[in-house]
Amino acid sequence: MLGPSRCEIRLWGASQKLSEPSLAQWLCHHLVMVTGTLSGPAVAEDIPRRPSGGPFTRWQHSSDVALATVVFVLEVMGVLSRAVDESGEFSLSVFGGVPAATYLLLLASSTALLWRRSRPLIVLAATLTASVVWDVMGLADGPSLAIFVALYGVGRYITDNRTSLLAVTGAMVAVVADDLFVEREPVSVVGVSMGLVLAAWYVGRRVKGRGDYLALVEERAEFLQRDRAAQARRAVDEERARIARELHDLVAHRVSMMTVQAGAAQTVAVRDPDRAIRSMKAVEDEGRGALEELREILGVLRADASQQGLTPIHGLAEIPSLVAEMRDAGMDVVLSNDGVPARLPTGVDLAAYRIVQEALTNVVKHAGPAPKAEVRLSNGNQMLEIEVTDRGAGASTLPGAGQGLVGMRERAALLEGTFEAGPRPGGGFRVMARIPSGTA
Repeated sequence: MLGPSRCEIRLWGASQKLSEPSLAQWLCHHLVMVTGTLSGPAVAEDIPRRPSGGPFTRWQHSSDVALATVVFVLEVMGVLSRAVDESGEFSLSVFGGVPAATYLLLLASSTALLWRRSRPLIVLAATLTASVVWDVMGLADGPSLAIFVALYGVGRYITDNRTSLLAVTGAMVAVVADDLFVEREPVSVVGVSMGLVLAAWYVGRRVKGRGDYLALVEERAEFLQRDRAAQARRAVDEERARIARELHDLVAHRVSMMTVQAGAAQTVAVRDPDRAIRSMKAVEDEGRGALEELREILGVLRADASQQGLTPIHGLAEIPSLVAEMRDAGMDVVLSNDGVPARLPTGVDLAAYRIVQEALTNVVKHAGPAPKAEVRLSNGNQMLEIEVTDRGAGASTLPGAGQGLVGMRERAALLEGTFEAGPRPGGGFRVMARIPSGTA
């Protein structure tokens, strides 16, 4: 494995598979694999989920026992093979001719591998000690396979880079000293031993780096998935809040008007039947209007709403009709328009209408009998100003939940505008909203 695979290059952000990685990508890839550090972004969306792992990951204890057993058997077979070569025949006596210390040292070094994950440094020290004792006793070819497995464990399971480097350096010094001063090996053999020590450690370090890298990619993918889920929840909450505001404005206005008209009809039913009939007709019209608006608002909840081209049906152009409805309900309303353009952005247009509608509805609910109100619309410096004032007595005639001012403030804030509301010094109430209009 001399270079990163096509899939790994995609982890570094390429949008397509690359057949020939660049030198920089090759170097960065190997740096990540060996040191366990990550210095580039990963495109988690392009990465499939990593499987649960191989047998060495799923069944760690059983696989470690199997590995130690295989190492012991292979080393015993190597010792017996040399004994057969020396004696020239294969018989049961070959087993008895091998010193018992040989089996004990091989068993000790192989058994130590059971702790290669949790105690890699101790395992390395134990296998190196067994090898030195082997050579001091004059036995041929010590437990080198166990040493290589221990070196792999040092590279694979030690988290700290400095500790891992110091361990492999110490192992290399021990192996070189043993070859030069105990076994009296030539320099070429010493060089081969150093290369094998470094290779075993590097393989373990590379596997660790790759595992850490994929774990980080998975973590990023999970983070992005959680972030997308959170964004979806926020979008749902915002849409619910928007629909709730629309329903509140609709119900508060229409039901208030229907209540006023029904009360007026009841009051004059005996002495002025014609006026009572007109009031009940107004109630019917308000009910029909409420149903129409409900259909428009609830229509956005359909799965195919985006294909229906649903757009807000209200805007500043409907303000005169709204004022006329209020006048029919018995309110004295004055409307003034100072330079407000006929066309405004959809969001601004709807918000302005709803603010005026809610402010006038509050006048009906709270200003007392025979209320008087003034609606002033103006536009200047790309700022739409909406001011609604009344000169009512302030006596509440209809129950209210107090959500109207909150909804108006939220509408203005969503468009980066300001909202003020409060009693007037001379009596009555004043609502003022300023919303960026995008027009001079």
